[in-house]
Amino acid sequence: MFKAIAHFGFKKSSKPFKDYYDGWFKTLKNVHLPQLRHAMSSSATSGPILLASHVEVMHRHFLKYYEALDLAAANDVSQVLYPDWRNPFEKPFLWVGDLHPYLLTNLLRSFIGDSESEIDSDIFDKLQNWHVVMAWKSPSRKLTTGVDQIECGLRLMVPALAARARDAQAMFVEKMAVEWGKCEGRKQEMKGVVGESAAAEMEELVGVFVDANRLRRSVLSDILNVTDVNQAAVFLEALAQFLVGFRNRELLSQFDKCSLEL
Repeated sequence: MFKAIAHFGFKKSSKPFKDYYDGWFKTLKNVHLPQLRHAMSSSATSGPILLASHVEVMHRHFLKYYEALDLAAANDVSQVLYPDWRNPFEKPFLWVGDLHPYLLTNLLRSFIGDSESEIDSDIFDKLQNWHVVMAWKSPSRKLTTGVDQIECGLRLMVPALAARARDAQAMFVEKMAVEWGKCEGRKQEMKGVVGESAAAEMEELVGVFVDANRLRRSVLSDILNVTDVNQAAVFLEALAQFLVGFRNRELLSQFDKCSLEL
């Protein structure tokens, strides 16, 4: 329903957001991720400043993406709220147009859950920085408390945003049903009614999307605030690799093979 009304009342972007995302993704994969990994493997004596710098660069790269999403939504919310340019592997992880914020906290929890596991000796061949290797051993009370607080906020905000989107759809359907009956199906009259109703509901959809995007941005920043620089680097490296994995041809091929024919 929302995808249909998204074509009313809002101008289309002259540049599809897909083009922006492709460029952003290539920079993430080919520039920032390799640089962060290099900083993570630097020696303990030369690494801290370099690592902090690349953590900040990676964080800013994600913030720029969220800012671009907000601008795209204001111009044409349909292309970001219903991203048909996302591949089938990505779509199950989307919520209100982009990654579900629970993915961020679940990823963080995975490191905390592995804090007591044995460290593979092979990891030292890849990461010479002892502080990075040991980043998630014995997480601090500040970290675990901070994660609890972040998740508590999500449990309040996610259902509230979902309810707003659901209510916007319900109001649109109710109004259209009433107006359709009044117009008795006359095409020209319905065109004006649909345009007016859709514009009002699309404004609410833009608001829901921007607020969901703000939540994602806030969760990411909150995670980096409760982690130290080594933990933040490991987390951001994993998040970036997660996104890169969505476009891995071998994984996509395996995913397609698992698809069930209806």
